Amino acid sequence: MYQLYYYPSNASLAPHMLLEELGVPYQLVLVDRDKNAHKGADYLRLNPTGRIPAFVDGDLVLFETAAICLHLVDTHPEAGLAPAVGTAERAHFYKWLMYLTNTLQAELITYFYPERLAADERGAADVKQHAEARIGTMLDLLDEVFAKHGGPYLLGETYSAVDPYLFMLSRWTRMMGNPARHRAHLGPFLRRMVERAAISRALEQEGLVAPFF
Repeated sequence: MYQLYYYPSNASLAPHMLLEELGVPYQLVLVDRDKNAHKGADYLRLNPTGRIPAFVDGDLVLFETAAICLHLVDTHPEAGLAPAVGTAERAHFYKWLMYLTNTLQAELITYFYPERLAADERGAADVKQHAEARIGTMLDLLDEVFAKHGGPYLLGETYSAVDPYLFMLSRWTRMMGNPARHRAHLGPFLRRMVERAAISRALEQEGLVAPFF
């Protein structure tokens, strides 16, 4: 049985939602950040970065959210949560997954932890302000993607693993001055997502309550 090491609303949320979409047996293992469990020796043996999530599939141990998502879609191709390998659609799937994890998620981490890039509180406030502005530009780009293709999901008409990933990152913007939900196309996308049974179950299992985004 799969094991997903998680903390509510952390980067484990996207693979959690994928597991619910797949309908496969799995176990959630809470990594209590409030007790600094993600820095403990037991967890560091699974994920030496000390970040969440970690994922166990038999003898295979993975960390990095995008890697876990790719492993799940490749292990369960029958679920259709990624386009066929070798197609242009699959290339676009890779493009947007990498954009979400390498560009938007990385900027969100800067926003939430600006002190890592500053020498004092004033510098941290400046880092955070600029990060929020860049995040806004990234969300505008994603909103324009929906506007151009007119479909309900990031790849167009077909639901895929990039959609729960986008939902997770959009959720993280909910307290910003111009969150994802304020955009003309991302707002309806987020509302559609919470109507999916798998998404709703994952949110409930993590004890998350409205507003979800």
